[in-house]
Amino acid sequence: MDYPNDQAPGAPVRSGIPEHGRIPKYYAVKARIAALLEELGEGGVIPTERDLAERYDVARETVRQAVRELVLEGRLRRRGRGTVVAGPKLTQPLSLASYTEGVRRQGRTPGRNLVTLDRFPCPDALAAETGLNRGEPVWHLERVLLADEERVGLESTYVAVGRVPRLDTDFDPDSSFYAYLTTRGIAFGDADERIETVLATPREALLIGTPPALPMLLIHRISRDVDGGPLERVRSLYRGDRFSFTTRLSGTTRLSG
Repeated sequence: MDYPNDQAPGAPVRSGIPEHGRIPKYYAVKARIAALLEELGEGGVIPTERDLAERYDVARETVRQAVRELVLEGRLRRRGRGTVVAGPKLTQPLSLASYTEGVRRQGRTPGRNLVTLDRFPCPDALAAETGLNRGEPVWHLERVLLADEERVGLESTYVAVGRVPRLDTDFDPDSSFYAYLTTRGIAFGDADERIETVLATPREALLIGTPPALPMLLIHRISRDVDGGPLERVRSLYRGDRFSFTTRLSGTTRLSG
């Protein structure tokens, strides 16, 4: 099937041109820089703001706004004092699959850096949300998520100590928590998941290594075992410029609109 130039699959509607047809100067520069990225390829260093401003005969602030948007979209990334062409985003399925499996399927090497592992009595809010008993001991496992040594997210997991009493001694923090549960005969049944866009807190931005203004994808998950009992509560924060998520809708799903 033939598509108009601005209606090809994956292209923005009308290529971002407003109905009145007047294109903001920064957007025109952004489009020209985007074409340049195709020539440079992944890892290529783009010219400086001054060089781009001279090349396109615009003010440096116009170039700065265009580059800023390309960084937020994940098409460029900062490296040291320069800006380079970013690789494709990591795509994670919305399913009961581990982060490790999703990253490995894309030929990348997953990893995690432990931030904290502690235990405390289950607070009222967590008990109400998960079905755990108020006051029962729970673990809190917090780790920075890596892909090829690049920091891409932050994950916090809450699980009852009674489920995994030796988590602090038997578990390798750099490994898959789901695989750890499986080896102990704990099977996942189902889960409720919610996604929203947020800005990282100053602490989260520092741990992930991103500017506080960078949009993040936040996933809340409450998992249950095959008997419907509470299993884990997970809060996963992913860089919006490095991740996208996919799911499959079955024919029984009713669509509207």
